[in-house]
Amino acid sequence: MFEALSDKLKKVVKDLRGESRLTAEHIDLAMREIRIALLEADVNFKVVKSFIDRVRAKAVGQDVIGDLTPGQQVVKVVYDEMVEMLGGTSSRLVFTSRRPNTIMIVGLQGSGKTTSTGKLSRWLQKNQERSPLLLSVDVYRPAAREQLAVIGKALSIPVFDGQGIDDPLALCRAARLHCEQIGFDTLLIDTAGRLHIDDALMQELQLIKTEMQPVETLFVADAMTGQDAVKSAQEFHERIGVTGVILTKMDGDSRGGAALSIKEVTGQPIKFVGVGEKYDALEPFYPDRIASRVLGMGDVLSLIEKVQAEVDEKKALELQEKLEKNSFTLEDFRDQLQQVKKLGSVQSLLDMLPGDMLPGMPKMTPEMSTQMEREMKRTEAIINSMTQAERDNHLIISASRRRRIALGSGNTINDVNKLLKQYAEMKVMMGRMMGSQGLLGGLRGKVMGRLTKGSSKSAPARKKRPKKKKR
Repeated sequence: MFEALSDKLKKVVKDLRGESRLTAEHIDLAMREIRIALLEADVNFKVVKSFIDRVRAKAVGQDVIGDLTPGQQVVKVVYDEMVEMLGGTSSRLVFTSRRPNTIMIVGLQGSGKTTSTGKLSRWLQKNQERSPLLLSVDVYRPAAREQLAVIGKALSIPVFDGQGIDDPLALCRAARLHCEQIGFDTLLIDTAGRLHIDDALMQELQLIKTEMQPVETLFVADAMTGQDAVKSAQEFHERIGVTGVILTKMDGDSRGGAALSIKEVTGQPIKFVGVGEKYDALEPFYPDRIASRVLGMGDVLSLIEKVQAEVDEKKALELQEKLEKNSFTLEDFRDQLQQVKKLGSVQSLLDMLPGDMLPGMPKMTPEMSTQMEREMKRTEAIINSMTQAERDNHLIISASRRRRIALGSGNTINDVNKLLKQYAEMKVMMGRMMGSQGLLGGLRGKVMGRLTKGSSKSAPARKKRPKKKKR
């Protein structure tokens, strides 16, 4: 997401290179481009006007700080204001010592409310060591309560069924009593939704809120609906009072207008974003990291956290030992591909890296990203079609074996040959890098060799041969 906006901002920076001071003319030109980019990104026009006015007031007449160019100075000002527009700092959920703490999940029908309730329960259990109980009070939509039960079963998180109870308030009271008796510390209430906001819905939500006194009331907004999501969030906040927003389908929103507008319009922060359909595809919302990605500065912190959460440390250490012994097999290669797949799409990983971290690399288009992921799937399929002995020793894979592997994986013999060649070349390269001192030692040796190249200590000087005397 934010691709068009990011491209526009990079163009603004490029146009300001070489100037020694930011003048009103420079700022007017930059602000015009930024205004157009924000409006094209479906940002609320009042938010755009306020944002542009604040940036202009801070940027006009400023001397360039230190080694910053005027373009970088504009980026700094825009970054600071964008962080504020997105909410300033990350907002965590607030819990008290009372048991259970209740969280109300509200929103329109079809926004992903029920799925988000399940995702949030998993996140709380994994990251904040909470003991959640799920409850659906949607007694109107067919199979709504069954849907939450299916999600709870998939996540191994208990769901209060309230069999025989069809009144939302009675369900809430019974679930609260169940939490007190069993010991659950968090009750997540998935409330009923409507296709549009109506008085009956709002009155029901107000009654539930009065009865349960939730510590958080989270509005679930569909990022794909843009400014409609912002308007709905504003009305819910005015009628019942929300404490935060969960923005779903962020992975499908290429413009990002809702994310850039919601805090400024409603006054309530985005607390979580849904970035996929899987139950673990829920992330805390960090305004500073989102602003960095919009401005092409990457998001290395999120990448590091993702790697720490998804990559098996034990397997990583085992791989390091195998690399040092030069015993890296095709099965290890497949395991590494599977670890990479856990981190997300190729495009999402590259988006987290600053532009200057990959100098000379062409911009990755969605088509190129899709092609890379297709190649990774093909590689995994080919390795899966091999026997254990073939994975352990690629040298035994004869022509007849290659035909069998190609047929079993749905690929051609040429695809199998290409993979084996790439693997062999990679293994040789790794062996050279490791050397006798291991990976770090080998790299250190290469670096030191480069640094000392040409000095008198780098290598003994050749002795000159004495010239032969002429007879």
